[in-house]
Amino acid sequence: MTEAEKKSSTINRKSESVGETTAAGQRLAEKLAPGDTVLLKGDLGAGKTHFVKGVARYFGVPEDEVQSPTFALVHEYPGSVPLYHLDCYRLNDADQAGQIGLDEYLYGDGICLIEWPEKIDSRLPDQYWVVEIRHINENTRDISIHRSL
Repeated sequence: MTEAEKKSSTINRKSESVGETTAAGQRLAEKLAPGDTVLLKGDLGAGKTHFVKGVARYFGVPEDEVQSPTFALVHEYPGSVPLYHLDCYRLNDADQAGQIGLDEYLYGDGICLIEWPEKIDSRLPDQYWVVEIRHINENTRDISIHRSL
């Protein structure tokens, strides 16, 4: 976590179900605008894609259309605001992100939701939202949301 992240206000929530994780995404979506970037951090299976489903629902994208982009690297969802869901887990370095058009997504007219952003730290914009999802047990997650300064 950077110093700027530590200085910003943080919202902490506990999720006891997939539905609560999705609802947390929908609540964050109310604060998002075109051009925003959301960094999604958490272990495999933490619930990052379910969180994105909530964001997508808010912008009019059916939840069942939202899938993990692990193998595709990017999924684009046209909604009331375009959503770009990227998964950088399979990238070797930030230069590969350029090959999939990262800058066009980051500085385009939509909202970028990026899983495994630590793989592309050097290419991220100065301001972004950070969502950290941590396993507590099989059904419970801690969700921490803050905005960098």
